[in-house]
Amino acid sequence: MDFQDVVRRRRMVRNFDPRPVDPAVVERILDNALHAPSAGFSQGWGFLVLDKPADVERFWAATTPPEAGTDSWSQGLRRAPVLIVPLSSKAAYLDRYAEPDKGWADRDETRWPVPYWHIDTGMAALLMLLTVTDEGLGACFFGIPPERIAAFRAEFGVPEDHLPIGVVALGHRAPDRRSPSLRRGRRAADEVVHRGHW
Repeated sequence: MDFQDVVRRRRMVRNFDPRPVDPAVVERILDNALHAPSAGFSQGWGFLVLDKPADVERFWAATTPPEAGTDSWSQGLRRAPVLIVPLSSKAAYLDRYAEPDKGWADRDETRWPVPYWHIDTGMAALLMLLTVTDEGLGACFFGIPPERIAAFRAEFGVPEDHLPIGVVALGHRAPDRRSPSLRRGRRAADEVVHRGHW
């Protein structure tokens, strides 16, 4: 698929059919994620892949309250056969920038204008979303509620120095209604692009 087509066709898919995803496709998605930029080539990310039905069920049990999952949005999303959780590691960036070629031996977080560990991991997630589209599949990026992160960590043995920035659900698209959010329409370039001054 042409790159411009990938960009234009990419959207959040909230309804999946339960057909499995070819493992080779999942590997391509992950391989492309590894090509995301990272400050200082720190690569302070990790990706938890849940591609077995029992693991996917464990994820939903750990990250949602028992009464959740009855609405159509949740039901469609829960049918995704693969979940990939991108996790960022601040420690990897602070360690990397304490090395001699960077020289920030104090590991002071205030040197960072923004948390690049989250940004870089987010860019890796975007490469996943684009690859999913290129493969003719669908995906949705969504977050784990903050109050459920401890349960998620405990269920999957996620180290404390890795924080989930979201989840990429992926699989074969099933017919779904377009999100009500899309009614807002995409903002025009002249509303968000500023040249020379704001």
